[in-house]
Amino acid sequence: MGGPLDDSATLSTPGQSPERTDDRLVSLDDSENPLCLSAFRKWVAVAVICSASFCVTCASSMASFTEIGMAAEFHVSREPTILMISLFVLGLGMGPLITGPFSEVYGRAIIYRVSYVLLVLLSFPVVFAPNLAVALVFRFLLGTAGASFLSVAGGSIADMFEGPKVSNPMAVYTISPFLGPVFGPLISGFINQNLYWRWTYRILLIWTFAELLAIFLFVPESYAPILLKRKACKLRRETGDTSYWAPLDRRDTSLTRSLMLSCSVPFKLLFFDRMALLLNTWNALLLGILYLMFQAFPIIFEKGHHLNEQSTGLTFSGIGLGMGFGLASQPLWNSLSEREAAKHGGKAPPETLLIMGQAGGILVPLSLYWFAFTTYPHVHWIVPIIASIPFGTGMFFAFTATFTYLVTAYRPIAASAMASNSFMRTAFAAVFPLFAGAMYNRLGTVGATALLAGLSTLMAPLPFIFFKIGARLRATSSFAV
Repeated sequence: MGGPLDDSATLSTPGQSPERTDDRLVSLDDSENPLCLSAFRKWVAVAVICSASFCVTCASSMASFTEIGMAAEFHVSREPTILMISLFVLGLGMGPLITGPFSEVYGRAIIYRVSYVLLVLLSFPVVFAPNLAVALVFRFLLGTAGASFLSVAGGSIADMFEGPKVSNPMAVYTISPFLGPVFGPLISGFINQNLYWRWTYRILLIWTFAELLAIFLFVPESYAPILLKRKACKLRRETGDTSYWAPLDRRDTSLTRSLMLSCSVPFKLLFFDRMALLLNTWNALLLGILYLMFQAFPIIFEKGHHLNEQSTGLTFSGIGLGMGFGLASQPLWNSLSEREAAKHGGKAPPETLLIMGQAGGILVPLSLYWFAFTTYPHVHWIVPIIASIPFGTGMFFAFTATFTYLVTAYRPIAASAMASNSFMRTAFAAVFPLFAGAMYNRLGTVGATALLAGLSTLMAPLPFIFFKIGARLRATSSFAV
């Protein structure tokens, strides 16, 4: 789940060669410019990108209801099968560090296509896994392949939309990777209630192949530097005139150097910038709690309320509904940003974006406290589901605010800022499910969930604090604008 912009200025150093007087710098006309595509073509591409992002992250949590079946067939305890989720999520976090720079050299479309080809091919060993070890290894590789897609997907939206028009498609894209994990157990619950556990991965393979076809058909290359490079190459080939050139032709795009920067800059940001570290830690805690719920909900609803697998999967719909409410409120936040921009000469300070995060910081702990004290078996099961709705809304607000703030405040290294966020989020999401069972068994459903609520309460002041002092911290930061 990567960032919406590439920090190409950081990942590639201009290496201008002496220009000849007859050099011809190519440019894109309206028919070639991604910004000039029709609204219909843009939104079709956005829909495919978002559905493909949804598919990747949905795959991470669909393993939650296969654990019992896998444990029985492979003659292991249930605990090792939880790694089917954790290793996939770990791959999602590590993938952008390795594959992110490739989009600067080869473009976005090829990343999407290669990523999904790998997702299809690497799914077969999971579908036909002879033992748990094989399944776990290829789940990690699947996560890494899927991360290649997520690391550049937001960039395509930034390529096709500009100015105020980017907020709505970016909000739709932002929610898609987070709806995926919520709907994964819902889909998997129905499959495992009625079919053999391997059908979960068979259906996921079919879905992935359908997404691959849609990507080939409807998602064009949108990265302008690559389009310029292709046009210059075409003109040189067709005319025999070698004076045509594009900026990428005269820039050092060494993959080795790009990979080194891609792996080092995110960690430098975490080590040396307190604001980025704390905001990333807040996001990481929230995503860790969300993935912990994949182990907690079966304890609460299957054991406590005696629901079957498919009904337990449906209990996650409350979180998804809450995220939908958050997305529906986007026009209100757009209006707020416009009013703040008017007050500041047409450009609002980046800290304005954290107002949405303040709402998320309040909603998440309140929802978790409400959820915690309604998990008693004698309380009707619909009450904790209703309590999870503001949790989903708060999650959407928190992630959207943090993502847009990191991209705006750390614009020179936007992709590295998002890579650092992605790495921390997925690290927490990979670890939290592993201790969920032990925590809920020892503390009970009320105590364990209240503990999570308490942790989110400790982090809730962060968007309020950085709203007040963010500008001062940016002024002293060597990374921020």
